[in-house]
Amino acid sequence: MMMLEGTLARRAAGRLKRGALRRLALRQQALYRLRHRLQLRGRVYRVIGRELPQDYGRPFFPPASFDEWVTRSGEGRPVLYPPNWRTHGRLVVEEPARVGVLMHAHFPDLVPELVEQLGNIPVPFDLIVTNSSGTEVDIPPVANMRHCRVLPVENHGRDIWPTVAVVNSGLLDPYLLVLKVHTKKSAWREEHADLSGDGATWRSGFLKQLLGDRTNVEQILGAFRADPGLGVVTADGSVLGPEFWGDNQRNARELARRLEFHLDDDALTFPAGSMYWCRGIVLQGLRALMMTRADFEDEAGQVNGTTPHAVERLIGVLTHEAGLSSTERSALPEPSAPAGYEDFDGRELLPRARFVPFYLPQFHPTDENDEWWGQGFTEWTNVTTTRPVFHGHYQPRLPTDLGFYDLRSDEVRAAQAEMAASAGIEGFMYYYYWFAGKRLLNRPIEALLRGDLDFPFCLMWANENWTRRWDGNSKDVLLAQDYDRVPAEQFIEDVAEFLADPRYMTVDGKKILAVYRPAQMPDFPKVAQRWREIARQRGLGELFLMHVDVGHSMQGLASTEESGLDGSLEFPPHNMLWQGIDRRELQMRHDFQGNAMSYPALADDAALRAARDADQNHFPGAMVTFDNTARRQLSSDFWWGANPYVFHRWLKSLAGAVTVRERERRLIFVNAWNEWAEAAVLEPTDRHGKSFLLALRDVAYS
Repeated sequence: MMMLEGTLARRAAGRLKRGALRRLALRQQALYRLRHRLQLRGRVYRVIGRELPQDYGRPFFPPASFDEWVTRSGEGRPVLYPPNWRTHGRLVVEEPARVGVLMHAHFPDLVPELVEQLGNIPVPFDLIVTNSSGTEVDIPPVANMRHCRVLPVENHGRDIWPTVAVVNSGLLDPYLLVLKVHTKKSAWREEHADLSGDGATWRSGFLKQLLGDRTNVEQILGAFRADPGLGVVTADGSVLGPEFWGDNQRNARELARRLEFHLDDDALTFPAGSMYWCRGIVLQGLRALMMTRADFEDEAGQVNGTTPHAVERLIGVLTHEAGLSSTERSALPEPSAPAGYEDFDGRELLPRARFVPFYLPQFHPTDENDEWWGQGFTEWTNVTTTRPVFHGHYQPRLPTDLGFYDLRSDEVRAAQAEMAASAGIEGFMYYYYWFAGKRLLNRPIEALLRGDLDFPFCLMWANENWTRRWDGNSKDVLLAQDYDRVPAEQFIEDVAEFLADPRYMTVDGKKILAVYRPAQMPDFPKVAQRWREIARQRGLGELFLMHVDVGHSMQGLASTEESGLDGSLEFPPHNMLWQGIDRRELQMRHDFQGNAMSYPALADDAALRAARDADQNHFPGAMVTFDNTARRQLSSDFWWGANPYVFHRWLKSLAGAVTVRERERRLIFVNAWNEWAEAAVLEPTDRHGKSFLLALRDVAYS
């Protein structure tokens, strides 16, 4: 009994503590909003060379407002889709097709017409139906339909909230292409001044142009396969511009703030009618908005000015942000490869480039970390104690699918490899820590070597001093590189067992070995020469030695060849554009002393550099984002504006730049797979889900 009483007392105390923390968070958010309104009311600031809209910062209370969303985000785990969808295996599709059809059924009498048209799809597809009709919907079998899921939904948010809920559930994740259709009648069109025709004519026109017959669908699928820049295909007359904003700019702008980007009111292009073919990422990326039912108004027959209308327009904006186009059916060129559609039938596809993310092994306890930072310290310790430094700041960033894992577990590393391979990632580049003969954080890579996990890897020697500053600064050294006591030439002996593994990655048959900062070593050309000699003597073959392009400020190399190396690799944000943003827009903490940078500016500048770079021994890189608030809190550096769509645009540009090379040299490095304390993670997160990983997959297989 005493144990029970003690347990109940602890639970009660925990509830009181959580309640106090929740009230404190709500008060802080209220102060953020009040200060923001006082600062911005009646004023216009310039941010990255553009003026903010006149209504920016003024009170705005529709359900999708940014302030309301931030408040709700601090109130606990959001409900992103109806919980009853989890029953009866609705969210599990074994061996999914590459093409998905998302149908919203509100008028059951129109379902047979839609299903019949789906028989024109020439490759296997899966059908996902959201049913708000209140009655059972019968889906008859149709040619090439592999799986069907019918999900009951209430009549809320038109077809848009059901679509977002499906995206949030992950059910749409497997598909490279998605056809979105619905049973809309649109009787109001007969009275619309700018839109002609009645609802039935409008709907049949969409179906004829998006489906119609097998040849038509073959040509649409072939166009997606032939053009990596094609994002959306819709019916003729349905790609509309800024004159069709209606009263939806403010709502769309509030939603855009969740993804940290500025809406250009004059550049709107969107597929009206909410029926189209699209690359999967166009819809899958909506997961990053973290929308819930609460973002949508109750149904009252609205024809304008609601969250669904704003999201409909935002689809076009996000397509453009991803570096993709929205195109009407008649504007598609004749397919150059008539059978291109067959690539969606399940046959093996080869990624356009060799994507290699950096891999951090800091997720298991070590004696050294116990001594330096406290018992049980891992990277998760920093991650979970992070606090936001501006209003709506995504911190802490927390894992979902893989959880707070321990890299001593074979199951965790196997799950990471499976997730990466399914996205078109070729292998991981492990950070390797070796200090004058001593290995550190070595258990994951050693376990990989002993095991039979069939996933390629290579190594980067992180040859900096281990310090308390987490940034390579020479102050507060915990474990130093000592090249006088143990010469750098001996490093190759230490990693020889890894280089001998058949899974080790190569370029032109040569083993890839990267060094973070070779200029810190005395006479590195001599070191490199000795490494090559030892590798040959040990029967390891030839080495492909690379250095990280860190720039002159961090003792970067002036010449790759003169330093005895074969190539260089980019490691953003090193040696890239650091363009600041106006902090006033972010409602920054007054005591923040760090740097706030523009992610889109960096991404676009890096893409231009890659397009101009003719050096095939220089390998480009992209970063998911960079935000080391978890390590440096009020003196951190972060890049504002990182979202799956801009990341897709960046990667797409890099892939286009390297496709002129032989396949072996199409390496693209990504920062990173799991740099959680720097926010550079392809692994699924609580806010973005798998959307960054799916952006990479789309580029890989487009």
